[in-house]
This record gives sequence, structure tokens and C-alpha cells, in this order.
Amino acid sequence: MKKIAIITGSAGGIGLIIAKKFLANGYSVVFSDINKEGLEKAINEEKQKGFDCIGIKCDVTKEEEIKNLISQAMEHYGRIDVLINNAGLQHVANIEDFPTDKFEFMIKIMLTAAFMGTKYVFPIMKNQKFGRIINMASINGVIGFAGKSAYNSAKHGLIGLTKVVALEGATYGITANAICPGYVDTPLVRGQMADLAKTRGVSVEKVLDEVLFPLIPQKTLIDINDIAELALFVASEHAKNITGQSMIIDGGYTVQ
Repeated sequence: MKKIAIITGSAGGIGLIIAKKFLANGYSVVFSDINKEGLEKAINEEKQKGFDCIGIKCDVTKEEEIKNLISQAMEHYGRIDVLINNAGLQHVANIEDFPTDKFEFMIKIMLTAAFMGTKYVFPIMKNQKFGRIINMASINGVIGFAGKSAYNSAKHGLIGLTKVVALEGATYGITANAICPGYVDTPLVRGQMADLAKTRGVSVEKVLDEVLFPLIPQKTLIDINDIAELALFVASEHAKNITGQSMIIDGGYTVQ
């Protein structure tokens, strides 16, 4: 029996690569994103390859849309095995310059949305006696970084939520884990480099050599496919006893 995975923020970036990885390994995938055009493009490309997937537009800041995402997925497939809370965004600014509404919006997207998605999928997974909740956190969920007050707050909170979900799901065959990437080679990170260049007063070209690589022992950005492989493993039967963990993949950044 095919397992069913819902992946938020899967029209591009890490979410899209994870979705492709799951499809290639026998899953049926519910793509979800606020970007309708990107969602349709991703779905059409994968369907042309013969993969089983659907796309559901969802603004994860709205509870009714998350409820609709879960109910439509259930109506189509009849079960949900994996929920990957991946939707996110970045904004870098010093605290005194950080707009409060931007801070609240980022918390909604990366923390409150994960709570709501878990809330509505939990009864389904409990009934199945099986489930995998995977929260896309960050090394900024375990360490601080100047200029990222909202991102750090959301990701630290997401790791806390992951631990609670792991405990509440432990006797139902449900695991919950957070994946904590360092700097992954994605458009989002490339955008962060421009922001970091501005806040650190260096050129964009020098951000890697002067700002990022001194913090990364392996002197490389993380391959996005490695994140997808980790998510695939965490969702598998082989990871049934791994729960409540923050799984860091960062080239050695946080061990210093």
C-alpha cells in the first residue's frame, strides 16, 4: 500500500526537492503551497513522469485553509502517513528595525501553521496507529544569529513543539522530528546572503568567504538532496524509534 505524504511549501526550494524524492521512492504526494502557479507547474511536471500526486493551494496562516488541506487529502487518498511542515520565509533586520507585523507573520507561517497542521492530522494518524510528523526547523532553532529574531524564535518554538508532539504520539505509532539544516544551497539562502551582505557591510561576493565559511568547518553549503534523503529516512519504518529529535545537518557549524 502506497503511503501518503503532505508537504507544505512544496512549489519550490527544499519542499519541492523533498516532494520529488518521496515520489521517486513510491509515495503519493500532496503538494501544498500558497503559490498557485508554482504548484500547478510542479504537479504537472510530476504527473507527466507518471507519479501519483495532487496539488492543494493553501495559505498556512489561515486555519480554515489548513483544515481544508487535510480534509481534501483524506477525501482523495483516505489516509495521511506523513506531514512535512516546510513552509517558511526569511527576513533579516536588527531588532529595533524589525517590523512587529513581519515578526508575527513569520511566527504564524513557521510555528503556528505547524501546530495547526499537526492538530488536524493527529486524529487521523492516531486512528491509523501510524504517522510521521517532520518539522523543517533550522540550526537557528538551536543557536542564535543576529538579525534573525523572528526566524530564530519560530524555529526554537518549532523544536519545542516537536518534542510535545513526539510525547503525545508515542503510544500511537506516531513520531515527530525536526530537521535542522545549516546553510543549504537554495534560492532562499542566496537571498539571505544579500541580506547578510547588507547587515555585515560586505559585498555579496564576500559573504561566503568572509561571513559563512568561517562558521562552517566543511566550507560548503549543504546539498539540498541530502535534506530530502534525511526526510525520507525519518519517514521510513527504519526510523520508528527516532522521535522528538532535532536532526542537525550543517557541515559542522554547531559543534564548535
